[in-house]
Amino acid sequence: MKLATFTYSGQTRIGVVVGDELADLASTKLPTDMVSLLEGGPSMLDAVRAALPTASRLPLSSVRLEAPVLRPRKFLGLGASYGSHIKEVAHIMPPPKHQTWFNKQVTCVNGPYDDIDMPRVSNTLDYEGELAIVIGARGRNVKGPALRQMIAGFTVCNDVSVREWQMRASTATLGKSFDTHGPLGPWIVPTDELPNIHKLSLRTWVNGELRQDGNTSDLIYRFAEMIEELTAVFTLEPGDVLATGTPAGVGGARQPPEYLKIGDVVKVEIEGIGHIQNRVFAQP
Repeated sequence: MKLATFTYSGQTRIGVVVGDELADLASTKLPTDMVSLLEGGPSMLDAVRAALPTASRLPLSSVRLEAPVLRPRKFLGLGASYGSHIKEVAHIMPPPKHQTWFNKQVTCVNGPYDDIDMPRVSNTLDYEGELAIVIGARGRNVKGPALRQMIAGFTVCNDVSVREWQMRASTATLGKSFDTHGPLGPWIVPTDELPNIHKLSLRTWVNGELRQDGNTSDLIYRFAEMIEELTAVFTLEPGDVLATGTPAGVGGARQPPEYLKIGDVVKVEIEGIGHIQNRVFAQP
């Protein structure tokens, strides 16, 4: 099941992608926004599956796919979580002793196929293909089997980064939060449909050139460990997005660095989910 947020005839709502069609949940009695749907938990997802046979269908080509969660309450990113990436940036920063999380301000959220801005204030624009967790339950101090139940599903993310601004302060937030620098999508795939979440290929291309060729098996933290760490501090809520880090191959780690330019096209693809693709455009 592919849970999507889409716009059709000027109205934005949610549906399920089925082949080359989209089952429009507005034709059912189910919620019409993703956060409300996720707040219903597993029983709501069961209700979605049950409603699919009678939901009206739209051609997928006729809708505009949006970020699955348009305005998450929290959008967090994990730095230095892949062994291969830690090695490639060892000359820039030491390996972290603990999980290193940062905020991406939610105004950076962008659609799966929308343009990303080249900032006026810096040309050190970089890509980071990542698997993102979408939280499906409210939880604090979560441990044990409940950790997996916190995850509604997964989506694809490009943690677009402005390296110059990322390095201006230890929090990295400014360099990670420029408007349009959080493409997500193209949909959410529920956890129970991705049995091998710790063995998914993740690849990133720039203008057709393969730049990142990683696998979630290279993550130094399990997804449950990430949620346990965060909920020891604060409550996670349905719709929160956790970008789980990037493998080796980012432009800033190349010698010399190879940053994105206006007109470049970045494609991020994750096994079992799909791909997003974004073009770099001059900031309006």
